[in-house]
Amino acid sequence: MRLPNVVVTALKAHRTRQLEERLAAGGGWTDSGHVFTTPIGTPLDPRNVTREFRALVLSAGLPAIRFHDLRHTAATLLLALGVDPRTIMETLGHSQISRR
Repeated sequence: MRLPNVVVTALKAHRTRQLEERLAAGGGWTDSGHVFTTPIGTPLDPRNVTREFRALVLSAGLPAIRFHDLRHTAATLLLALGVDPRTIMETLGHSQISRR
């Protein structure tokens, strides 16, 4: 499966920031193997992610949505980019294609 260019670009930028954080942390860096981590390499706490997400949504003046709802947003954006529905289904881990 091929990721859309916008996703590849965002992941590369994230990796650059993470490498900078790793250098800044020095010996305090924990190599957890996760893609998204704290500034010292440890796994993110789900409660903190939810709290930060809610704050971002509020500050942007958007309607309240759950973090999980981003999966639906991703599916919609991938469809708009012309990604095949079967590929989107597999990306999201769904067993069948359905439209609501």
